[in-house]
Amino acid sequence: MIALDAGVLIALFDANDAHHAAAEEMFAINPSEPMTIGPINQAEVLARAARENRDQQMLADLRALGITTTALPDDAATRLARLRANTRSRMPHCCVLLTAEQMSARVATFDEGLKESARSIGLALA
Repeated sequence: MIALDAGVLIALFDANDAHHAAAEEMFAINPSEPMTIGPINQAEVLARAARENRDQQMLADLRALGITTTALPDDAATRLARLRANTRSRMPHCCVLLTAEQMSARVATFDEGLKESARSIGLALA
C-alpha cells in the first residue's frame, strides 16, 4: 500500500510540473500496488480543478486510477497534533503521515521535508 502526497498526483496530471516524469514513473513501476490518499490531501489535489469547475472529473480520474480515500479516524485530531509536534511538519504533510500510519503504507512524495518526517517516525518511502 502506498499513501500519496498531493504533490505526486498534482505532478501526474500536470505535464508542465517539474516532477511529472517522476510521478509517471512511480505509477508505472507500481502498477498493481494499492494506493490511497487522505481526504485533506485529496482536497489539495482537487483545488485547482475546482477553480476550473473540473473537480468532479478529477475525482473520477483518481478513482479510475484505483486510488482510494482513507477516512480520518475518530482520534485524528490528537494523532495529527502529535505528528505535528513530533515532526514539526506542516499539517498537510501530517495528514499524509497519518494516512500511512493507518494503512501501514509507504509514503510517496517528492517533498524532502516530508520524506525526512516519514523516516523519523519509522515509515518507509515508496
